[in-house]
Amino acid sequence: MTKQKKIIILLSSVLVVLIGTVIFLWSKFGQRASLYSCTNYAMGYYIQQNIYGENAKTAASAAASAIGTLENLITLKSSDSDMAKLNAAAGTVWIPIHAKTARLLRTVLAIAKDSDGAYDPTILPVSALWDFGGENQHVPSESEISKYLRYVNYKDLRVSSSEDTASLRNHYEGVTLDAVRAGAACDEAVAAYRSAGAECGIISVGTSIGIYGQKADGSAWSIAVGSPAPDSGYLDTFGELKLTSGFVSTVGTGSCSFVSGGITYHSLLNPKTGYPENNGLSSVTVVSSSGVTSDALANACFILGREKSMSLLKKYNAEAIFADSDKHIFVTDGLKQKFTLTNSNYVLQS
Repeated sequence: MTKQKKIIILLSSVLVVLIGTVIFLWSKFGQRASLYSCTNYAMGYYIQQNIYGENAKTAASAAASAIGTLENLITLKSSDSDMAKLNAAAGTVWIPIHAKTARLLRTVLAIAKDSDGAYDPTILPVSALWDFGGENQHVPSESEISKYLRYVNYKDLRVSSSEDTASLRNHYEGVTLDAVRAGAACDEAVAAYRSAGAECGIISVGTSIGIYGQKADGSAWSIAVGSPAPDSGYLDTFGELKLTSGFVSTVGTGSCSFVSGGITYHSLLNPKTGYPENNGLSSVTVVSSSGVTSDALANACFILGREKSMSLLKKYNAEAIFADSDKHIFVTDGLKQKFTLTNSNYVLQS
């Protein structure tokens, strides 16, 4: 199969996932306010927007523009982005960055600190070795991982509290915001909906979702929850969440993985070991008031495991759903009345 055909198949699968991830409940908007739906591509994902109101189309366009702007700031694929410039200057000088980038870095640094590095935006020197999803994905040697693991340390990423500048303390260090870019895109979209005067709406970016506004009839949005299935990109759906606001992010062992020597390796690397974390979890879904926070917490909670995640979730007033490899589902207290198990192959734990 050619590389072009593989890309087409992958993107088609992702599009199906995005459309299938969010299950919309029809609302009684009287005559029903106009619904505007659109799909575009950014941040490495197909993005599905469904917005209600007279300003829905304007809101969707504003959201797409805001997401595109953010992508240009944080992508690693352009030498002109803030992330590329920051990494290129590692071990040398502080560099000016956009206010959006600075705010994003401050947020993820706080979560890195509060999770004791379970989520670490400076994982790039090691994650680049694995090249998950790239043309050279492979298992690095122990010596390679050991060599570059010393450059993974969120404490060496410094962001000024008084101005929009940042630096990396040492050469060979590097920052990636790939783990939170979907949640960040949802944040940008919801802010755009608010500014444009949309009545309500929902956006799906990869396995992150942002909700804006409550339906006119007061009913909740219905969100499908599941574990990413290996290789396909589809969600193995096991439940449904009823939410009226917030952001939802899911990470799992099947979302980006490859097989080598009969062993499946996934991209959720433990920053302290440099290897995929295998603690019995298959996925973690986090609900938070911020897309970036829900994404970062989902990554951190996966590495920490269910029990160690509780204090972190509490600190951020967030809730979570944990699925393990035996198809057991654990739901934190704040979501128990909002979650319904829909798949008999899974068992909901009390």
